[in-house]
Amino acid sequence: MKILKESKKRTPADTRSLRDAVSEIIDAVCQQGDDALKYYNQKFDQCTRDSLRVSQEEIQDAYQKLDSQEIEDLKTALGNIRAFAQAQRKTMTEIQDFCPMPGIHLGHRILPVQSCCCYVPGGSYPLYSTALMLAAPAKAAGVPRITACSPVVKGSGQIHPKTLVAMDLAGVDEIYAVGGAQAVAAFSYGTGQIAPVDLIVGPGNQYVTEAKRQCYGQVGIDFVAGPSEVLVLADESANPEVTAADLLAQSEHDPNAKAIVITTDEAFGKATIAAVEKQLETLETAGIARQSWNAYGEILLVDSVQEAVDLANAYAPEHLELTMANAQEIIPLLHNYGSLFIGENTAEVFGDYASGTNHTLPTLRASRYTGGVWVGTFLKTCTHQSMTTEASQGIAPLVARMAKGEGLAGHARAAEIREK
Repeated sequence: MKILKESKKRTPADTRSLRDAVSEIIDAVCQQGDDALKYYNQKFDQCTRDSLRVSQEEIQDAYQKLDSQEIEDLKTALGNIRAFAQAQRKTMTEIQDFCPMPGIHLGHRILPVQSCCCYVPGGSYPLYSTALMLAAPAKAAGVPRITACSPVVKGSGQIHPKTLVAMDLAGVDEIYAVGGAQAVAAFSYGTGQIAPVDLIVGPGNQYVTEAKRQCYGQVGIDFVAGPSEVLVLADESANPEVTAADLLAQSEHDPNAKAIVITTDEAFGKATIAAVEKQLETLETAGIARQSWNAYGEILLVDSVQEAVDLANAYAPEHLELTMANAQEIIPLLHNYGSLFIGENTAEVFGDYASGTNHTLPTLRASRYTGGVWVGTFLKTCTHQSMTTEASQGIAPLVARMAKGEGLAGHARAAEIREK
């Protein structure tokens, strides 16, 4: 392997101050409820609103601030996201009556969580697409109570109108103007104005992420996510200009975002570096993108496709782009990624907004053990069983013997009493 562009090594940060700060916020919300939420709203977003829940009048006013094309775009993207979530739901079937032995009837039901909160970031950019990505699969899963929250536009007291409209179109039942670690605490433990939920999903900054980590157990979460990532597997058939654009699309997210290329062609790798530098000259978000690219951009030259595949699986990226001539042969070899984008026509940004797959994906190598948010995130598979008298009496001696082997006399007795 040859390094054509080296990235700065990520080192474990001292997170004690972050943990302590978030713990203090969570404690304040638990003890002071809405007063703490209003305090943090004022402190972080210059928001002085008294009612945290967004009213129907505010939602309708948000529609008036969007033009017809903007609303139509949201509806079209939502249609694709919803259709795919509904198709995913159909793959999950119940088991009604499975009999491993005569008289033993087993099954499972697929049940939605009863409530969820969709956390929609609103810091540097109004990420209204995230509202669609979170609420649409929750709706397809049949969650009875779908809530959402987002920070207000600083100093306005209002959530960005596009975010509000996206939440409403996607089927959110309750919308709250609150963000940050304090929002996670409120939806985990509840306050006077906010009833707690069973599950919190969605990305956020390091404070939101740490709050989800600390509140997990009290509430369910999707996963703990970090800065955005893209990895491109490419050969000589790939277009350096297109690849550079995709790398910068991720780099503009955050100074800590990571964009990686693994290629079998040195000329392509060098051409991609040059294309990135050229495109940065005219990119409006170059201030952030250049920081990210300079610090964490990485281009690696490998000797074989197999070496490229092995590195990609080891990186376990959030987004994986495959722009190699023999892509279909390579796909079965890839097993660690949040979402896969096959061929140069399939821009990662299409998945970010409108093609239909979800953009809320695992980062920091979490794709080794989980996929992204999908309809199944909001569903539980719950088993049940029933037995005839004969089956109960037949299995009781086996269970009693196993229980006694573990030294659990009460378990054994509960089995043996059914032998009569």
